[in-house]
Amino acid sequence: MTAADQSLLTTANLTMRFGGVVAVDHVDFNLKAGELRCLIGPNGAGKSTFFKCLTGQLRPTTGSILFSGEELSGQNTHDIVRRGIGIKTQVPNLFDGLPARENIALSARQNNSQIRSEEITDEMLELISISSLAHREVGNLAHGERQLVELAMVLAGQPRLVLLDEPAAGMTAEERARLASALRDLAGRMSLIVVEHDMQFIRDIATEITVFHRGQVFIEGDVAEIMAHSEVQEIYLGKEADGA
Repeated sequence: MTAADQSLLTTANLTMRFGGVVAVDHVDFNLKAGELRCLIGPNGAGKSTFFKCLTGQLRPTTGSILFSGEELSGQNTHDIVRRGIGIKTQVPNLFDGLPARENIALSARQNNSQIRSEEITDEMLELISISSLAHREVGNLAHGERQLVELAMVLAGQPRLVLLDEPAAGMTAEERARLASALRDLAGRMSLIVVEHDMQFIRDIATEITVFHRGQVFIEGDVAEIMAHSEVQEIYLGKEADGA
């Protein structure tokens, strides 16, 4: 078995209940090393609740989450990040009074020497195509620019897996193109899970999709196959989906 065939993240019978409501219903999920997977589904499908279980924002009712064979279920977000998982939520978590470069460097310095952290910072600025923002205070940046800076900050921590919740939301067409290019470049070098409802953006970045419906994995497969699936079109593509 090659490294590319090995599972990096798996869930088994993962369930999240809120009283009598089952938001995530016995989900079995597998992500290989170096894979980029998009999670889609209509509003209320359970994909965002599943994401929050992976990130430690929610403690699953039952089930298992294994990352490189180690149990994550029930751990807090800080401990999950320390294990090598980068997390990018919808709300940017940045130091507004500092320049973009310094925000990224703070993340790079956590596990690297000063010289290496500067190199990583430069690499991330180039990868995300935000070198022009390096010396601008983050608090003065537009929403989409802030999103890109935070992604660079997450990546500067050198995670093995990155979890992204609707990363393209609120971005301009040019910012979305920069983001898509970066994610395509990252695929294969690290693993990524992207929760998204923008189908054009998904087409731009993904090869594999997992569709959630009523708290369960409805179908998984190639982008073209999923887009052409009649039941997927009925439950998702034909409906307004603002994220679940």
